Amino acid sequence: MSDAERPDIGPLDIKRVMAALPHRYPMLLVDRVEALVPDRSIVAVKAVTINESFFQGHFPGRPIMPGVLIVEALAQAAGVLAVESLGLAGSGKLVYFMAIDEAKFRSPVEPGVLLKLEVEFVQKRATVCKFAGKALIDGKVVAQANFTAMIADPPKDA
Repeated sequence: MSDAERPDIGPLDIKRVMAALPHRYPMLLVDRVEALVPDRSIVAVKAVTINESFFQGHFPGRPIMPGVLIVEALAQAAGVLAVESLGLAGSGKLVYFMAIDEAKFRSPVEPGVLLKLEVEFVQKRATVCKFAGKALIDGKVVAQANFTAMIADPPKDA
């Protein structure tokens, strides 16, 4: 089936997101997928709420979402894109970070916003994929990064 013939997927609810990712509370940072074009791109959402545990210490009196967690949210969206595009949902395969490049943080992310996560494939292979992602609030880019991930089996139990 050619790219033109593959139907868009979405929206995906939290159950479908959890089927694609092994992450769970408090590390699951994708709440919903608005649109997914297999082999191309994903638009997902993270609802940033004051009850997130990291806001207790980052920073008291001025809660700001840590930049590393914004990049992690982008990576999780990329993980959903990779798993759905490669037909790996339910396979047990994991998507591991390998590299983060050119990360830029443009504005603080505070509680009470919907963080839109837009990620696209830059390169897709069977086991290694490259992505470009940006996080937006109300259409304004607040962070962006390029990253590489590896698709592999989970570690074997000892």
